[in-house]
Amino acid sequence: MIDVTNLCKSFGDKRVLDGLSFSVEQGSVFGLLGPNGSGKTTTINILCNLLDADAGTAAISGHHISQNTRSAMGVAPQEIALYKDLTCRENLFFFARIYGVPTSRISGQCDALIQTFKLEDYANTPVSKLSGGWQRRVNMAVALVHSPTTLILDEPTAGLDIEARYEIWELIATLSDTNVTILLTTHQLEEAEKLCSRIGILNRGKITAEGTITELRKMVPAQQIAQVETGDANVLYERLTALGWEYRTYGGRLSLLLPEQFTLNKVIADLDGIPLTSISLMPVGLEHVYLEVTNATC
Repeated sequence: MIDVTNLCKSFGDKRVLDGLSFSVEQGSVFGLLGPNGSGKTTTINILCNLLDADAGTAAISGHHISQNTRSAMGVAPQEIALYKDLTCRENLFFFARIYGVPTSRISGQCDALIQTFKLEDYANTPVSKLSGGWQRRVNMAVALVHSPTTLILDEPTAGLDIEARYEIWELIATLSDTNVTILLTTHQLEEAEKLCSRIGILNRGKITAEGTITELRKMVPAQQIAQVETGDANVLYERLTALGWEYRTYGGRLSLLLPEQFTLNKVIADLDGIPLTSISLMPVGLEHVYLEVTNATC
């Protein structure tokens, strides 16, 4: 559904995209992750035909990005793009007309989206009076008002509390079941791990790792992670060398890359004599993959 091949884009002397390539299958949720400045927003602007690439190609449903592909794309930007003085229903009607939805279909389409996003109790409420979570719902509903085949969600849960975040996750999962293709950008790694069928990690303008969660986990040379705190790091490092265990500092936390699935007692026994103030075991997660990949290329 989305096909990006060798995209390049520079602003002055700064190369933002440097041979970016990825593809998204129809009906799937693809997570595009990366640190600030990695090129996510530039990629979205090119896909939305708001910015021209210097080189490479981008296509939606086999059609190169142009004015004609805009109708196939729905975008829910990070910043709420609604008229705050209008009600939810009025926003949907307004944007339906802007997108050129036939007049005979507008009412039914808006009613269906109000039901899908559970906005019945707030349909006639001005957007300005809604909480952030409900505004996000309306923002996503507006992006779908013209029945696009592809939906771009840019940081859809930014600034939301945990309850509202989980509600948005449920909505995204529901949308993915309707054969809508979703490109999701997020800094919430748990969100990407929960929702995305495939993930691409963008760094310095290109994809440095891509795959399913299972495939990406293989990029970390460990079967399990042990996070430890110690008052004598040098002694610990000597023991790790003797054991043949690698280690990393993930997010400021010392993490031991265990070559096998160990019990906590086994790890403690292998580190006997080292002053540990805390130790915990965890599976290899997307956070570890992300930090492994982005640190490796910085």
